[in-house]
Amino acid sequence: MKEVEAVKTKQEIELVDSLLRKHKSDLYGDIWRAGVNLGLRIGDLLSIEYSQLDLERKELSLVEAKTGKTKHMSLNATVLAIVSRRRSAYPTDRYLFQTHSNRTANTVKPVGRVTVAKAFSEVGNIIGVKLGTHSMRKSRGWAMYSDGVSIEMIAKVLNHSSPSVTMAYLGITKKQVMDTYLEYEL
Repeated sequence: MKEVEAVKTKQEIELVDSLLRKHKSDLYGDIWRAGVNLGLRIGDLLSIEYSQLDLERKELSLVEAKTGKTKHMSLNATVLAIVSRRRSAYPTDRYLFQTHSNRTANTVKPVGRVTVAKAFSEVGNIIGVKLGTHSMRKSRGWAMYSDGVSIEMIAKVLNHSSPSVTMAYLGITKKQVMDTYLEYEL
C-alpha cells in the first residue's frame, strides 16, 4: 500500500475540504469531511447505504470489511448535514456517495476508491502532502491525538488491536518519546 500522510490540524482539514470542492466537486469534499469525521476505511465509507443510517438516533452501524467487526458510530452534526444535503440532491440514491457518471448510467454503485484517491492526490500535490484515501482516517487520529485524547481511546475508535499499533499508525517515534524526557524536566 502506498504510504500517505495525515493533515495534522483542523485548519488543514478545512483547507483540504475547500480545495476538493474548488478543484474537483462537492462530492469529494463531502467524502473527505465524512471520512475525517467517521474515521472509516475508504471501502467502508463508500459502501454506506442510506438504509444503514439511523437518522432518528443519529447512528450508523456497519460491519468493517477488513476486520469483520461490527462498528457503531454516532453521527455528528457535520455528517448529518452531509447526509441531508446529499439525500436532498439525490433522493433516489441507494448509497450516500453514489456515482452519477454517464459511464455508469444504468448501474447503481458507490463512487470508486481509485477516483477518490486521484482527487485526493491532486489536492495533496497543491498543499505538499501525500494525500490518499487513508489520509482521512489518519487525520482523524491526529486531530484526536492533538486534542489530548488518549492513545487507548484513539485505538478503540479506529478499531486497532492495541495502543502500540495506534502509536505506530500516528507515527509517534522513539525519538519523540525520548524527547519528552528533555521537554518535561520537573
